[in-house]
Amino acid sequence: MARVVIMGGGVSGHTAATFAKKWLGNDHEVIVVTPNSNWNWIPSNIWVGVGQMTKEEVVFPLAPVYEKAGIDFKQAKAVSIHPDGNADSDTPYITIESTKEGSAGETEEVTYDYLINATGPKLNFDATPGLGNGEGQMGSHTVSVCTADHAVHANEELHKIFDKAKAGERQKILVGTGHGMCTCQGAAFEYIFNIEHEATAAGVRDMIDIKWISNESFMGDFGMGGLHMKVGGYVVSSKLFAESLFSERNVPWLIGAHVSKVEEGKAHYELLDGTTGVEEFDFAMLIPPFAGVGIKAYAKDGSDMTDKIFAPNAFMKVDADYTAKPYEEWKAADWPRTYQNPDYKNMFACGIAFAPPHLISKPMKSVNGTPINPTPPRTGMPSGIIGKAVAHSVCDMIKDPSAKPHEASMAEMGAACVASAGKGLTTGTAAAMTVYPVVPDFETYPGTGRDTDYTFGEIGLAGHWIKHILHHLFIYKAKLKPGWTLIPE
Repeated sequence: MARVVIMGGGVSGHTAATFAKKWLGNDHEVIVVTPNSNWNWIPSNIWVGVGQMTKEEVVFPLAPVYEKAGIDFKQAKAVSIHPDGNADSDTPYITIESTKEGSAGETEEVTYDYLINATGPKLNFDATPGLGNGEGQMGSHTVSVCTADHAVHANEELHKIFDKAKAGERQKILVGTGHGMCTCQGAAFEYIFNIEHEATAAGVRDMIDIKWISNESFMGDFGMGGLHMKVGGYVVSSKLFAESLFSERNVPWLIGAHVSKVEEGKAHYELLDGTTGVEEFDFAMLIPPFAGVGIKAYAKDGSDMTDKIFAPNAFMKVDADYTAKPYEEWKAADWPRTYQNPDYKNMFACGIAFAPPHLISKPMKSVNGTPINPTPPRTGMPSGIIGKAVAHSVCDMIKDPSAKPHEASMAEMGAACVASAGKGLTTGTAAAMTVYPVVPDFETYPGTGRDTDYTFGEIGLAGHWIKHILHHLFIYKAKLKPGWTLIPE
């Protein structure tokens, strides 16, 4: 009997675990180690953050789902990996630390035959002074929608702003990225337009100034270097698409910005041209930068080998080309195909947990040398696709050790994204977009890097209906309801 251990129970880890158990059945063990007791459909947190959904609508407990599926669930965080075992045994194992009430802090060693790292990101609030509290948590000056609890808090604070606006006090709202190396601009993009939509619905839009701040060098970069897509039969740039939407909603923007410090009601920033400034606010939602969760790796003799397994940003190394090279020489082929660790063939990483080989957006620094550019997104649909592919690889290797891993390169993968711009069955809007491939391939598609026949977008009420339907479909799928495997990643 083989044992498969998955570290992380988010979109990618949950996908990998549930498919692995389905394909392996009761002949082999599948264990999920994740610090959270609940599964969270993160794309809908933005609706929790404006009061259009409750926390209970975007989360559900994992334990009953895993018990029904026959998956062993350990509510704990992974602390270290020992891929060669230790002095007493050659069996690889991980060390975990319980986060479960009543046993928090207790440690345990969990052996494995195959290990899948799907730990997702560390929300690195402390990378920006004042954005964090100095202890790795969100500070008190801003809010976040990165977790369901964060989103609940964001909604409470937002409606205080609405109440003040109704009382005749003009309010300033700032939304965007809280550091020069952030990713996940899409979540902030959705949130700012949902705020604008709700402010309009509440009759206070004329009393609220809303502003966008981002590390993107141009609007619509989204960490993907921007894109060209078909809209209404014409090929347009995401820059034009984004600028039009912001202009229509009367939301000004400040881009190429690194938020260097946050104080009460103030966000200090540096721009690419080296100038500095301060944005004042009454309410701010600034996405933190992401980093790996900080798992250590140890050799058989106990020596630290973390830098062999993990990149400097603490994400796991996989079958990518990590050779340093000028931006102009990077290629789509540099991106991983199997997500298998090059040194340990029984270890894989999927979703945000794998280390990307390079930026997709053009690397930029301010004249003062401060890096200001988005880092590559690896969330949503790509995370699910990669998680499923990695699970397929592990299952095949268990059944036939000579089996070749499955491939799911982001440079050969299409993805769909539905970005909400306001919720409402008759008043809602969303930008529905498809991108192919996610990582641009300028050799195959000169000029744009993507196939414009499969890269297109529309915005409107229909897009909102699609996003609302997807919310229910993916929670249904994650709960392993009848026919769940028929719903695509």
